[in-house]
Amino acid sequence: MRQTLTRFTALFIGVALLLTGQGLQGILLPVRASLESFGPLYIGLIGGAYFLGFTLGCLKGGALVARVGHVRVFAAMTALASAIPLLHGLLVSPLIWIVLRAITGLCFAVLYIVIESWLNDVATNQNRGMVFSIYVMITMTVLALGQMMLLLYDPQQLFLFAIVAVLFSVAVIPVVMSTDPGPQKPHSTTVDLRRLYTISPAGTIACLCSGLTNGAFWALAPAFAVAVSTDLTLASWFMTANVLGGAAAQWPIGWFSDRVGRRPMLIWCALLAAASAGGLSLAGTGMTVPIIVLLGFAWGSAAFPLYAIAVANANDFAEPHEYVMVSSGLLLMYGLGAIVGPLLAAGLMELFGAGALFRHTMIVHLLVAGYIVFRATQRAAPGEAEHQEFAESMVAAGTLSQVYEEELQPGIADAREARQSRDDVRK
Repeated sequence: MRQTLTRFTALFIGVALLLTGQGLQGILLPVRASLESFGPLYIGLIGGAYFLGFTLGCLKGGALVARVGHVRVFAAMTALASAIPLLHGLLVSPLIWIVLRAITGLCFAVLYIVIESWLNDVATNQNRGMVFSIYVMITMTVLALGQMMLLLYDPQQLFLFAIVAVLFSVAVIPVVMSTDPGPQKPHSTTVDLRRLYTISPAGTIACLCSGLTNGAFWALAPAFAVAVSTDLTLASWFMTANVLGGAAAQWPIGWFSDRVGRRPMLIWCALLAAASAGGLSLAGTGMTVPIIVLLGFAWGSAAFPLYAIAVANANDFAEPHEYVMVSSGLLLMYGLGAIVGPLLAAGLMELFGAGALFRHTMIVHLLVAGYIVFRATQRAAPGEAEHQEFAESMVAAGTLSQVYEEELQPGIADAREARQSRDDVRK
């Protein structure tokens, strides 16, 4: 294990620098847009553009990686991504920012493909879960750190945009200087959305709705925080609390879902997220900053794990050879929701004020809970022997690279063998 982690040292350092910049940029843009009076609709369009570019990167990035290799693509995408923050700071226009944000989304989709296929290639069956746990821990930690960096300087100046560019630029150094040869080149696989819905209607709808809510949150929550409080530091604390809530709850909720069932946990997560959102929708009525931050922690702890549980639920119903297609399709459903979500929420905020952001997420989460209850009356949940372990689903849910991998990841291949053995026993 130590030898494996040593091979990942350069990559993890690059990831930490890259995602620290991503965390800062993710909060800086909507805060600056609010201060520039762009309005919720334009801020929503900027947020939706990121996920549009991200989805395009998911669909097209594999061909680029296959053509020139992982290290060169990482260097190229990092170089392009590092130029974008400076352009944001120099060209303060909503239309220009929409285009720039879409380019950033495309860059990061391709970067995630490189990073996560690298992890999958080097990790073994025995340590893959630990490797990805460390990866998720680093991701959550540095995203939170980046969001807190908003407090370093005035967001209306170029300084913070330059810091983002510097972090992106230096992230490439440890990766290109590494002696590791890099992972195998990926191959494409086909996503069948009709088959996906047939396999798991509840999982498909839950992932789509997770995109509708989480996409709106990432695009508009900083603007919400600026609107409900005169204290600009609230945006940093609020976003950090949400991220930490999601990080803290991910594994406990997954553990319970392995034991009490996916559907009950999906329902409870959706209801808790809806209740937290109901409280946050009243934030502009004199609610104190600590209460807003605590509600944000609660919202993140319920809303962010919902996607991974939905992936696990879908894989419980899938055949082993369909695991990659299912996880890839659910990722695309999430991306589609994340494109539309900011636009819907922005329109509501334009009409009804900042609190409408969380009224939007509350309604969506209530619909998710209701739909899953309905599906439970239509088809029984699989038995415990049919469950894919949540740890395996975390690898699937968190890995963009598998959209392009024709062969199953070794860890998921083990799950296929285990399920086949169970089938043989039942026969």
